[in-house]
Amino acid sequence: MRRRIIAGLMMAATCLAAGGADAQTFPSKQVTIVVPFTAGGPTDTLARILAERMSRTLGQTVIVENTTGAAGTIGVARVVRAAPDGYTIGIGHWSTHVVNPAIYPLNFNILDDLEPLSFIATNPQLLVTRKEFPATDLKELIAYAKANPDKVTAGTAGVGAASHIGGLYFEEKAGAKVRFIPYRGGGPALQDLVAGQIDIMFDQAANSIPQIQAGKIKVFAVTAKQRLKTLPDVPTVDEAGLPGLYIAVWHGLWAPKGTPKDVQAKLTAAIIEALADPQVREKFIGLGQEIPDAAQQTPQALRAHHEAEIKLWWPLIKAANIKIE
Repeated sequence: MRRRIIAGLMMAATCLAAGGADAQTFPSKQVTIVVPFTAGGPTDTLARILAERMSRTLGQTVIVENTTGAAGTIGVARVVRAAPDGYTIGIGHWSTHVVNPAIYPLNFNILDDLEPLSFIATNPQLLVTRKEFPATDLKELIAYAKANPDKVTAGTAGVGAASHIGGLYFEEKAGAKVRFIPYRGGGPALQDLVAGQIDIMFDQAANSIPQIQAGKIKVFAVTAKQRLKTLPDVPTVDEAGLPGLYIAVWHGLWAPKGTPKDVQAKLTAAIIEALADPQVREKFIGLGQEIPDAAQQTPQALRAHHEAEIKLWWPLIKAANIKIE
């Protein structure tokens, strides 16, 4: 299936390329993947793994550019405003492309002003706690939070971040109240969790796994229907006692609106070829990332998933009346 998809994309690019010199020569210089977050985080790591492998397919260097600020909106805007020639593309995820448009006054349309390239990974959240937190499982945590309203501190990567929305969803599902502590990113929040300065966190699996494996924090559940391959002993929320608390930080890549279709096809083919590489897959899985099936890696699949997530989450996010500070 994957070979057929790549072959089809390459054929489409070749056929369309016959109509223009630019398409025939693309890429003739380095390609930039804009990461809307700081270096070292999960999104940046995924981008760098892909960039190295895509360089081999495209025959040009693919570099990563970290454009940070405003919870990722500045980096996404950088891609929206870039020349639509395929040399600047962007990686983003559930927060940047679903949550942010619901709470930030953006001057672009997240669906209409970007061209989807590929749906590359999905990363469920893990409910983790400081090592000395008194609860030993999810049911005990819920009971403790109900008995101590607003006393359980929940670290977040910022207002409106996935860790924040995950906590809000937990409050709704569990009927409990926690006190949110916003940080400037998931890394600092996790550091304070390890240090015992906060109680709990809904964190991307990719971010928390090293600390879990080192025994520095506890993990109670994964917010998905299936267990993670990298943490097979960690129960799902259904198994742990809070059914339906599903939330995942999925990643995709986009190009600026108006990027030629044949150039898009070449980029998509390079991404899908990278995702088929056993070494890339091993690295993704090691980060707690679930790679979609080949049929779900296409631009059409990313667009459909993106639209479905907006339909699901925007009413909940807006009902929470989240204010940007």
